[in-house]
Amino acid sequence: MLTLLTGPVRAGKSTFALTLARESGREPVYVATAAIDPGDPEMTERVARHRAARGDMRTVETDEARGPALADALRALGPGEIAVVDSLGTWLSSYVAAGEPLEGPIAALLAALAETTADVVLVAEETGWGVVPPYPLGRIFRDALGRLTATIAGRAERVELVVAGYAVDLRAAGRRISEP
Repeated sequence: MLTLLTGPVRAGKSTFALTLARESGREPVYVATAAIDPGDPEMTERVARHRAARGDMRTVETDEARGPALADALRALGPGEIAVVDSLGTWLSSYVAAGEPLEGPIAALLAALAETTADVVLVAEETGWGVVPPYPLGRIFRDALGRLTATIAGRAERVELVVAGYAVDLRAAGRRISEP
């Protein structure tokens, strides 16, 4: 089963994802997509908070350059597991920031989501609710993340919008109006 949790930053998506994983009856696995830069104390603190929140949950830290890649980590999971992938925006930003083509990694991720035998709870940020970024890299990232999130939402069995600590079941509350 694929679950997508989307919404703004600091809205409770990761907390809700961990709750779903713990309540599932499956073996939870946290799949981290953020690379830690020791020169960035704010991000280091953010990662430390996430580590504390998940406690002793088994963790796989992905690294698209050195491995394991997110797609490979998903394929390595088993049928008795549930993965919390946190987060899609962080994963995508590593490719955008490096100026790498997105088509191959996105295709590999979508294939891995279809192939994995584990349940997956995928956390994704909504970035397009504000102003249009004034620089090309920001627009590329925002548009790519929006399209990817919409594509995954179309494939997910469960899609929840998490805002201000509340989750809204988008499949029950609305109707799909278009493909990305």
